[in-house]
Amino acid sequence: MPLRSVRSRGVPRDAVHHPLFARCYARLSTGAETRMGMARVRERLLAGLSGRVIEVGAGNGLNFAHYPGTVSEVVAVEPERVLRRLAVDAAQRARVPVDVVPGTAEALPVKSEAFDAAVVSLVLCSVRDVPRALAELRRVLRPGGQVRFFEHGRGGGRVMTFTQGALDRTLWPALSGGCRLSREPVAALREAGFVLGPYRRTMMPPEGPALPSSYCVLGTAWRSS
Repeated sequence: MPLRSVRSRGVPRDAVHHPLFARCYARLSTGAETRMGMARVRERLLAGLSGRVIEVGAGNGLNFAHYPGTVSEVVAVEPERVLRRLAVDAAQRARVPVDVVPGTAEALPVKSEAFDAAVVSLVLCSVRDVPRALAELRRVLRPGGQVRFFEHGRGGGRVMTFTQGALDRTLWPALSGGCRLSREPVAALREAGFVLGPYRRTMMPPEGPALPSSYCVLGTAWRSS
């Protein structure tokens, strides 16, 4: 399927610039598809979607292969140049039309109430302003539109949450493209006015020692009318 043209829409092409992290992330995330079962998570994340979908923070486009045929179009927003180039390549292999565009979660380059669903996958940990990013999701979704999310965040006992906070205050954001380990995505969605649907806590990887980034949640939320 031919790729639709990538449009700048007046958005700076380097709003986020983490080239070294982007290359490392692309390599590690591709391996995690089978080794950590991420491909199955993506299938569950996207199952049943239909209509127009905006994916915020599309990364290297690993979700694209899992969108069902009921989706008429995906607009995939990715601010990092290296990852965006990889996403363009992935879009060419997708079963549904995917348009990869530059932009940030806090200023989505699309019209209001233009989408039936939004997807955020390992994104809210690294956006600079979570409330603003979620306000943008509300803006671009039609009333009743849904958000599918798979995010990691705060979890574990006192020792783990202390470790997450300490890493957030020191090395982790610089090493991981601005990621924060101790954010709480479910609470953030609720505070932004979304109606929470079913969600489940899960560990990634499912087996083995718990890491500071292991505490994940997969679920659905809706924009109220």
